[in-house]
Parts: sequence; C-alpha cells; structure tokens
Amino acid sequence: MTTPDPDPEPRGGAVEPGIAATAARAGDTAAARLKERIYATITLTAVVVTLSEADTHDPEEAALTVAGAALGVWMATLVADEQAHRAVSKRGASRAEIRTALYVSAPLLLSAVGPLVLIGVSALGAMDLGTSLLISAGVEVATLFLWGWRTGLRMGNGPLSALVSGLLDTAIGVGVVGVKFLAGH
Repeated sequence: MTTPDPDPEPRGGAVEPGIAATAARAGDTAAARLKERIYATITLTAVVVTLSEADTHDPEEAALTVAGAALGVWMATLVADEQAHRAVSKRGASRAEIRTALYVSAPLLLSAVGPLVLIGVSALGAMDLGTSLLISAGVEVATLFLWGWRTGLRMGNGPLSALVSGLLDTAIGVGVVGVKFLAGH
C-alpha cells in the first residue's frame, strides 16, 4: 500500500514558496481593501439616510457632510492602524507599512463618490436633495448585495449560495437604514 504524498503538487505545477507567500499577501490586501469599502459603505448609508431626514435643503452642506464623514472615517482608520501597529510591534510604521495602510484604506474614500454625484445632480436642479440622498442609500444597499453575491459566487457554492450571501449583506444595509429611520422619528 502506498502512502499519499503529504505535500501534493498544485494543479498548475510547483509553486515557489516566495510566490505563494506573495499571492497570500495580495489576497489578504484585497480582502482588507474590500472590508474597508464595505465598512465605509455601511457608514455612509447611515450618513445619507440621516441627511435625508434633516431639515437641510442645501446640497453644498450635504456634500460637505458626506465628504467630511468619508474623510473622517478614513483618517480614524489610519490612526487606529498606526496605534495598533505601535501596540503590537512596539515601533512606528515604516514608509512601506504606511504606503500599505494608505492603499488598503483608500476604498473608504470611494464610498463617498456615489452620494456626492447624486448630491451634485440635486445641486443642478435635476432632483430634490432628499430624493438624491434616498437614492444614494438605495445604491449603497444594492452595492452591499452585489458584493455579497460576488463573494458567494467566488466561494464556489453556486448561485443559490451567492443569492443568500447577497441577501444577508442587503439585510445589514436595510437594517442600518431602518435603524436610522426609526431613530429619526
């Protein structure tokens, strides 16, 4: 009886350890970037729903609030990353580590683009500010569904699993919207 090889060769042939480690780091970085984007999407959904209920009718004020929220979350993430790094490594981050932190956290800022574009459409008079903010919240929740759907498909469990994953992410977004509406009344 033969014993199975404890370290079978991957399907595509042998992979050098350095390449595998680099691929693993790239996967970790991609996951961290997506996590930051999802976090910011949920946060900005709460911000635009809150703004939609506010008495403001000034697109400039709404745009500054959305941009300020995105910038604030991004800066808080950078501060938290640096504090955590210092606590664990007992030293400040190197330039390379700072560049990585900036790269990983950059998607936080992208979450503001959709709401800012719709607020801009409102400023041009094409729609009411409240409507543009509610559409922004809807787009953010739909984005959560798409990320959940995509993640479900990438896990390889089929379309039903992808649908469930998308619906769970959507439920989180709808929950945020619901809590903000309930708190606002």
